[in-house]
Amino acid sequence: MLFPTLDFALFFVAVFAVAWSLRRQDGARKMFLLGVSYFFYGYWDWRFCFLLLFASLVAYAAGVALATTGDLRRRKLIVGVAVTLLLAVLGFFKYYNFFLDSLSRLLEVAGLERDMLFLEILLPVGISFFTFHAISYIVDVYRGDAVARRSVVDVLLYMSFFPPLVAGPIVRAAQFLPQLESRRRLTRRALAIGLVLCLVGLFKKMVVANYLATDLVDPVFFDPSAYGTPVLLFAAYGYAVQIYCDFSGYSDLAIGTAALLGYHLKPNFRQPYRSGSLQEFWRRWHISLSSWLRDYLYKPLGGSRHGELATYRNLFVTMFLGGLWHGAAWTFVIWGMLHGAGLAAERWFRDRFGTEGRRSAIGAIVAVVLTFHFVCAAWIFFRAENFGIAMDYFAGLAALAWDVSMITPFSLALIAIPLLFQFTPENLAERIAASIKAAPALALAVGTAVGVVLIELVAPAGTAPFIYFQF
Repeated sequence: MLFPTLDFALFFVAVFAVAWSLRRQDGARKMFLLGVSYFFYGYWDWRFCFLLLFASLVAYAAGVALATTGDLRRRKLIVGVAVTLLLAVLGFFKYYNFFLDSLSRLLEVAGLERDMLFLEILLPVGISFFTFHAISYIVDVYRGDAVARRSVVDVLLYMSFFPPLVAGPIVRAAQFLPQLESRRRLTRRALAIGLVLCLVGLFKKMVVANYLATDLVDPVFFDPSAYGTPVLLFAAYGYAVQIYCDFSGYSDLAIGTAALLGYHLKPNFRQPYRSGSLQEFWRRWHISLSSWLRDYLYKPLGGSRHGELATYRNLFVTMFLGGLWHGAAWTFVIWGMLHGAGLAAERWFRDRFGTEGRRSAIGAIVAVVLTFHFVCAAWIFFRAENFGIAMDYFAGLAALAWDVSMITPFSLALIAIPLLFQFTPENLAERIAASIKAAPALALAVGTAVGVVLIELVAPAGTAPFIYFQF
């Protein structure tokens, strides 16, 4: 079930009405939200509900076991077994054929060809996200950052809550579970911010991202050798805007629908293309993932506590694994390695010269431009279907052949306007919500309906899935 569809609209209206009718019955409300969350997830393939249930029960059992023992060795064993189980399931569905294919190629180069047992494996939607939810719950309970829940319903609902289930943001147990303890209230502020975020998210996805994909990015990346340098450069910018509007649009919808149900989720994007460094970029882009990688991978590896070389290694390894998390392809690995190497180089330069705090206005602008173009160059590997297409893309950029065939005023506006919005006040959505929260409920409902209809009218035909559904 995709967010920008009539099916989801009808589903959410019904969920909204019933959930608030149960606002004084906490247990019934949680059971209802749990049921509709599994219905939402099972809408793609009901069989994968059992996979979600398995991950949830592993997290719940590990939490209960951790709560009942104080022995450090036993606690470490519990965490190790539970996390290994979760990663084994994720690895099988996401990486089994990738690793077999890589091994087959390696053996072929060595002259040791072997037949491999490749399987037709359907990747469950959102498996990476709910696996990370489970791991964060277990580790947070182990560290004492979250309290283990005796209520299995609470853990099942945390794991399956439908707004962020299939494409994030990654929600920490310590943030979400305490909200299940108190009765939810739909405040004017929550209603206004929820509606604003939903409309903004719909516009980002249905208009900006979908038009850029169909009119520019998809044709150019399908055969980059057919286009000249200006079009290739333009399409790289287009993909940077497309993936931002696609993914941040989903996050806006997830956070907005959660707010309409009375739950607060933290922002997942904060105008990342205004960043003056890669470190700042990762503080603004997919914040829930970058903070997850920092807290559950980079810091356990040692972080920056063991000298320069260890810090550079930890940055590189973290981003290498972050790239692999995004997909079972070497293009994603290269994308992660580029960001890891870039972060390490940035850290080395900052440690040597410490220039970040002394930038002039021109220096700050140059830093933003350089960071944006590094990110765009790395996006080429992220978007390309394979390494060969990525190399063709870079060869076309270097050829300096003149071609403006795909550059139109409309596509130029679709790229330029979202980039300009990167430099507006960071709390613009909150400001808009604050200005309308006093409006009558009927006026808000009518305004939202008109906004949805207008977006539907100007959006291209069809409903493309969100990019991050495959992760």
